[in-house]
Amino acid sequence: MDSVDTSTAAAAPQLSWWRHPHRRLYNWVLHWAETPYGAVALFALSFAESSFFPIPPDVLLIALVLGARQRWLKFALLCTAGSVVGGIAGYGIGAALMETVGNWIIHTYHAEAYYEKVHKLYSQYDYWVVLVAAFTPIPYKVFTIASGAMDMSLPGFIIVSFFGRGARFIAVAGLLRIFGRPLRAFIERYFDLLALLFVVLLIGGFAIIKWVS
Repeated sequence: MDSVDTSTAAAAPQLSWWRHPHRRLYNWVLHWAETPYGAVALFALSFAESSFFPIPPDVLLIALVLGARQRWLKFALLCTAGSVVGGIAGYGIGAALMETVGNWIIHTYHAEAYYEKVHKLYSQYDYWVVLVAAFTPIPYKVFTIASGAMDMSLPGFIIVSFFGRGARFIAVAGLLRIFGRPLRAFIERYFDLLALLFVVLLIGGFAIIKWVS
């Protein structure tokens, strides 16, 4: 695997709202960008985050793209692939291990009430709710596990996961490729707002198409 010049990774902003355990995890994730194994770590992190790990892969993706901007698409697609495969693992946990591993993960993140809300959303929106969760900062792991527990069609789950996760990571990496380092702080600060804005536009677009048709 090619090494990546990621001297910018050390300049990651000190996010004051992170508690110390999360800050240590954040720094541990980020340090992989300074090693020859950054791309491998990106795939592994994307995989893990889709089923149990708390730190989003965007952290490492941003650092890697800034260190090798010509490989932005490679990193985005690698991140997407890891996330989709990890989502399938989360789906498997929900389908076969919900009473043990699945409930343990939900309990670990104190997401019991959130999980119940996800069940209600599925009954109303089906695949749409997975697509939105795949793109936004909503904890995707809860949705992957719930998709398996609720017996969602696996091919359909994979398709919406691919498009949702791919749109998210390609958007982040592509913007960094175009605008470079100044955009990094902006994305890290306003990512939640940007993601929700995209979802509003996406849903609005489909509503217009449906109304016209």
